[in-house]
Amino acid sequence: MSNQLKHEKSPYLLQHAENPVCWYPWCSRAFETARREEKPVFLSIGYSTCHWCHVMARESFEDEEVARILNRAFVSIKVDREERPDIDAVYMSVCQAMTGSGGWPLTILMTPDQKPFYAGTYLPKHSRYGSTGLIELLLQAEQLWTERRDELCHTGEKVFAWLQTPVKRSVTEPSKELIRRGVSELSGSFDPLWGGFGPAPRFPTPHNLLFLMYYAALEQDKNALQMALKTLESMAKGGIYDHIAGGFSRYSTDEQWLIPHFEKMLYDNALLICAYTEACRMTEEPRFLMVIRETVSYVLRELTDEHGGFYCGQDADSDGVEGKYYALTPAEVYSVLGKEDGAAFCRFFNITEKGNFEGKSIPNLLGQEQIKDRNMTILCEKLGAYRLARTSLHKDDKILTAWNSLMIVGLAKASFLCREPAWLEAAEKAQLFLKTRLTDSRGRLYVRYRDGEAAGTGNLEDYAYQALALLELYQVTWNVGYLEDAVGLTRQMIQWFSDPEQGGFYLYAADAEQLISRPKEAWDGALPSGNSVAALVFSLLFSLTGEAVWHEELERLLLYLAAESDPYPSGHCFALLAMLRELCPPARLLCVSAGDRMPSDAVEALRSNPVPGLTVLLLTPENRNRLACTAPFTAHYPIPDEGTVYYLCRGTACSAPGRDLQALLAPLRVSYL
Repeated sequence: MSNQLKHEKSPYLLQHAENPVCWYPWCSRAFETARREEKPVFLSIGYSTCHWCHVMARESFEDEEVARILNRAFVSIKVDREERPDIDAVYMSVCQAMTGSGGWPLTILMTPDQKPFYAGTYLPKHSRYGSTGLIELLLQAEQLWTERRDELCHTGEKVFAWLQTPVKRSVTEPSKELIRRGVSELSGSFDPLWGGFGPAPRFPTPHNLLFLMYYAALEQDKNALQMALKTLESMAKGGIYDHIAGGFSRYSTDEQWLIPHFEKMLYDNALLICAYTEACRMTEEPRFLMVIRETVSYVLRELTDEHGGFYCGQDADSDGVEGKYYALTPAEVYSVLGKEDGAAFCRFFNITEKGNFEGKSIPNLLGQEQIKDRNMTILCEKLGAYRLARTSLHKDDKILTAWNSLMIVGLAKASFLCREPAWLEAAEKAQLFLKTRLTDSRGRLYVRYRDGEAAGTGNLEDYAYQALALLELYQVTWNVGYLEDAVGLTRQMIQWFSDPEQGGFYLYAADAEQLISRPKEAWDGALPSGNSVAALVFSLLFSLTGEAVWHEELERLLLYLAAESDPYPSGHCFALLAMLRELCPPARLLCVSAGDRMPSDAVEALRSNPVPGLTVLLLTPENRNRLACTAPFTAHYPIPDEGTVYYLCRGTACSAPGRDLQALLAPLRVSYL
């Protein structure tokens, strides 16, 4: 039998299309049915590569007994959190408020008018070890709905009222003191032995590491730098990194980064490419360069659509077993590589008879200072081919605007550092995909594309991340079209998402479906918040264009972010990074060339003289008129008869123009170690 999900495009919803549960997607018809039949709503939110979502599906949603209760007493709705982050954000905030924690699968019971009276995450089919089982919960809720409905509705009204209550914030301005508190909080939870912050499970949170590296560069803080580098080194050695085929899993279940939760997500790998690129730029560490190359290769090989977009990720499970795809035994290695090469591989990657994960071994380099040589790389390729043939991983082949934008940022940064034009080509192809297939005729963004269909009204993250991607592409191509598109998109973001009274930007647009609350998020979770990325976009636009409007928007947004981050600044690291750019204005370089592109010697000078936060504009006879519309100050600069003249400014002070870029940049170089 199939249910209403059979008509959907989401891989997660399609995974449940044959459940005996009479699922609806999130739609008006589902709530109309609940009102007409006077039933509460059972809402389940997850995503297709989520291990515990699979467990709950097998235990409960494929079970006839559970289905009978749900179909009799509830209207059941399934939501893909990656397609509807707005719904997920609203009800996850409810879960965190009611239970003190959150996660997926997210389980909500609510009234037909969407007001929740119960929230939780994974539930076993039956109660065990003090945890409520799904069947017991449903039967109790059914009885209460029949006999004491007013009490459940009253709870729903109280939760609804809480969602509408404005949060009282301190009056805080961006300051070095606020930023230093963020660094101090990170330092207080830092693990000097294994890197990372706080107890297990440990998440990569690469945006925190990017903040620490930027702070270290500006403030010459070696401790901040070492926290970031130690964490990056430990992750690169641990099992969270796939040493055979590249790419990172979502998080580590232990403090050593050894045993991962095996799903691989596009956004993690995009942000980690950014973090390792920055670390490599600062240190020239060969291990970091290897990680960049292998992770990019993984994404281009396994997560890339033929038309250029990037898929969401790969599952933790294969054949219904978590980690089966990744874990190895010595016998398997010997069968593929032979005795001699197999023994060398097992020694190098700690593959033992005892194992480190359920009797098998997750390859790792903990305690190993060497990195792979050419021969070991060839052995990894052979093992990678064996894994592919042995079993398969489910792939979520949705293409999301926000996550694709992050990968474009990573590829643009890495291509420049590593001199890899193919990576830049992949970034530009992905950007063209977003422009042609995930943008409507008005220039408005969609959330996702799959199977020929674009859907979902774009959210704040879509606009902020996409604007950042366009600006990063401009910084490595100097194609003025990317700068123009970033300006247009940012203006739309202001129009549809801003809160002119309280400051900040709402999660979803003013003309989108209105839920029971319209949240504004400043906290950085697994991804930097849309508000913090918007602040970085404003900072970059002001630096590149000189237009006061962008600085005015930045000041308003930073006031909001400072107030939001004041209670716990280390939870808002990307906002702190944007504040640093305001408090310590970076340099701006204008290259005025008689040619039609950035001179190759200038590109090499920029690579060899890394300047924190530097923005670079290119003015040529060909782009002069277009650039003047976006960055009017450039209209006053004369184009030389030949060669290139460089104008370097920092804050309100400008250096004398010159033709030797190496000499101009040399005083701004930072010694990191």
